[in-house]
Amino acid sequence: MFQSSAADVSEPSKALKKCKGGLIFIGIASALINILYLTSSFFMLEVYDRVIPSKSIPSLAVLAILALMLYTFQGAFEVLRSRMLVRVAGALDEMVNGRVFRALIKAPLKVKIGGDGLQPLRDFDQIRTFLSGQGPTAMFDLPWLPFYIVICFLFHPAIGYIAIGGSLVLAILTFMTNQGTRTLSKKQSDSANMRNAFAQTSIRNSEVIHAMGMAGTMAEIWDRKNSEYRTITRQASDIGNGYATLSKIFRIALQSGTLATGAILVIQGQASSGIIIAGSILTSRALAPVEAAIGNWRGFVSAQQSWARLSSLLKTIPEIPAPLALAAPTKQVTVEGLASGPPAGQRLVISDVSFGLRAGSALGVIGYSASGKSSLARAMMGIWPTVRGSIRLDGAALDQWDGDALGRHIGYLPQDVELFSGTVAQNICRFAKEMSPEAVVAAARAARVHDLILRLPNGYETEIGEGGAALSAGQRQRIALARALYGDPFLVVLDEPNSNLDEEGERALSAAIMSVRARGGIVVVIAHRSGVLAVCDFVLMMQDGRMIAFGPKEEVLARVSRPEAARTPIAERVAQLKVVVDGMNAAE
Repeated sequence: MFQSSAADVSEPSKALKKCKGGLIFIGIASALINILYLTSSFFMLEVYDRVIPSKSIPSLAVLAILALMLYTFQGAFEVLRSRMLVRVAGALDEMVNGRVFRALIKAPLKVKIGGDGLQPLRDFDQIRTFLSGQGPTAMFDLPWLPFYIVICFLFHPAIGYIAIGGSLVLAILTFMTNQGTRTLSKKQSDSANMRNAFAQTSIRNSEVIHAMGMAGTMAEIWDRKNSEYRTITRQASDIGNGYATLSKIFRIALQSGTLATGAILVIQGQASSGIIIAGSILTSRALAPVEAAIGNWRGFVSAQQSWARLSSLLKTIPEIPAPLALAAPTKQVTVEGLASGPPAGQRLVISDVSFGLRAGSALGVIGYSASGKSSLARAMMGIWPTVRGSIRLDGAALDQWDGDALGRHIGYLPQDVELFSGTVAQNICRFAKEMSPEAVVAAARAARVHDLILRLPNGYETEIGEGGAALSAGQRQRIALARALYGDPFLVVLDEPNSNLDEEGERALSAAIMSVRARGGIVVVIAHRSGVLAVCDFVLMMQDGRMIAFGPKEEVLARVSRPEAARTPIAERVAQLKVVVDGMNAAE
């Protein structure tokens, strides 16, 4: 149904092969259904050729009972086939949906994702919907076309030739449907992605849109994107529906032509009167799978394109077997000649960054905006790929750790804080299957946010809403800090953790950093304000994606005040460092 080379079988194809038993049953059921479809033709043939001439009511009753039994079997097999198709689609979903979701959340870290990023889910839904619909039944019935044509020839060669001619015409219509809808189907998918991405961006920025009077402008942009999508959808529908209608009318006309041909054969004495009706029904049935295939062709093309995109994504983001479990890091973090950039990017954002930190240390990373501070944080967390160099915990590079296992030893507070819909406790414990209330409270106390949480309507059980909408920016940041500290991780990276904090929050942040140092952890803080540097013992300065100063805080900052510093080769960099520190102090 979906093509894959033998040398490179996609993951969805492998999963579908595991449903071989269900597919074999569907094939057998399709065979029996197509054989039972002959019931109406032979019933008509017997009625016109035997019952009417003999005027035998008992014979008609027996034929009617037999036909009713066969129709019952046919209906039962139809139901079983459709139910099995739904089961196959469900089995495919059960085997692949988790893999698709894992690839979905990894995709932004590995490849460039367009639109709203949800295309893999829509692709999988499209495949599942197609498999559980009427499209596959047409594909299973289509190979029985030669069987019906042979029966038509047994009735009379003229009827067989009519069936062959009709098949060729419908095959041409199928080819034209494929050519006319394939490109438009891809354009329609791309346009839908852009439209949905714009809608989601508008929803996230609804406050800015309404506060700054942008609603009218954004509505006009939406109208343009929606108009483009509507135009493409209309074109695809016009082509698909046009060919489907043409094939339907052609099949009806062909059925009438078969009736006329049968009448001529009867008049000329070359066939019995039953051939008129039986041949017409049989010819119509022979071409029904082709007509059904044309009617479902848009869905087939969409599912085929979704299958190709999904297979390509899963191939790009393979499942990596979990490496040998390593002991929890307790000694040091080293960064050696690190160069990194965005996933699927064409340039490096940071390069030649090297430093080491021992347990109990805290590093403050400073620099101008766009100097590479947050990029360094993303690279250290493994969010951005390491192009050159390495990041090691106790000598083991990040890729030597299993992702979930490594996550237990790392805490991360991103610059743009996002919380998940759920309770405060669930967010702090990272939605762990087995939440430890003691560890949740300990993390909240370490972040100095325990009392704040208790003042919420339901304490730790307070539902915070999608994205933490029920909390202020400062509350979200402090709860996210507690999440970063949950489980006493060895390495904690905080990207501008005080951007939304008041004075009390600043003190709580400093205390949290000191508590991590006291228990032997390592903290890396991206800072734009100098207050947090007071609890750091090392300072690193970034400029244009490069490290231009690193060392003990007192030593690095003392360089600024040394008169002889002006005569050293690094005088210019130290002067830049002084400007940055002075600017941070002024911001305080």
